[in-house]
Amino acid sequence: MEKVQLTDHGRVIIENSSKYLIELDQVSFNYGSNKALVDVCLNVGPGIYGLLGPNGAGKTTLLKILLGFLNPHRGSVKIMGRDVFKQGKYIRENIGYMPESECLIPDICGVDLVSYLGTLSGMPPSEAMKRAHEVLYYVGLDDERYRMVGSFSTGMKQRLKLAQALVHDPKILFLDEPTSGMDPKGRKELLDLIRDIVKEKPINIIFSTHLLHDVEYTCNHVIILNRGRVLSVDSLENITKLETVSYQLKLSSNPEKFIEKINQLGIQVVEMDKGILQIMLSREQNARKLFEISRECGNSIVHFKEGSTSLEEKFIETIEGDHVD
Repeated sequence: MEKVQLTDHGRVIIENSSKYLIELDQVSFNYGSNKALVDVCLNVGPGIYGLLGPNGAGKTTLLKILLGFLNPHRGSVKIMGRDVFKQGKYIRENIGYMPESECLIPDICGVDLVSYLGTLSGMPPSEAMKRAHEVLYYVGLDDERYRMVGSFSTGMKQRLKLAQALVHDPKILFLDEPTSGMDPKGRKELLDLIRDIVKEKPINIIFSTHLLHDVEYTCNHVIILNRGRVLSVDSLENITKLETVSYQLKLSSNPEKFIEKINQLGIQVVEMDKGILQIMLSREQNARKLFEISRECGNSIVHFKEGSTSLEEKFIETIEGDHVD
């Protein structure tokens, strides 16, 4: 099977690199009769990759295999050229993991927890403690480092999980739903931290989430997974270069004459529920034309908004086009 890899021509993009950071070759994994991953072939280079997919797509299973928690029933997995299952010590020393699940020890202070987890990644205790103080300052928990973890808020726990993933200076960081349960302000601050990590440190990130906005805000590449198969890998820049813009509008009265005039101009119109019209315009066309036509028809637009984002359109199009016998 041909591997998914990046070219300069758009469909699948990867940073220029002579060596992939992550390599999966025909990886399959089943839970009983349920096929969680099916012949996944994927090469990932430097950057920050958003891992997207609906519930049950296989995102968590893929992460667990990359982390060495699950052994695939078929295929090989390499991180930085090393076999994940034969060189586990090297892998643990060079990757960081921020889990979605509540996995923190409540009856220990923040700095002791981060230091302890640093030693599990191979750091000497004194170095782990020094780094624990540094990363807690970096993620904004400097004033809370001696507090018991059990008293932390949801946002503080997410920052703490990020700190423990960074304590040993990993080369690759795996984030599983990092903004889960956070309020808008805390979520924005954490996403800014993630962006800063890539900007300031030689760290590459796999960011698994169902929140498309988080991916658009932080990532430069997107992997779309569905029913255990990789459907698309592309740069965010390519995805946002769509040739059309979607608008949704509703007219004050019967839209038939309006639709007729729009069709005469070669503009695509889709009638949706509750009288909403979805109209696709090219990047060169001005949405003001829609208001002019509505007035010409003796009508007025009572509801108007730009449709889904480019990434949403790409995601929906890819998932809906995934037909498996």
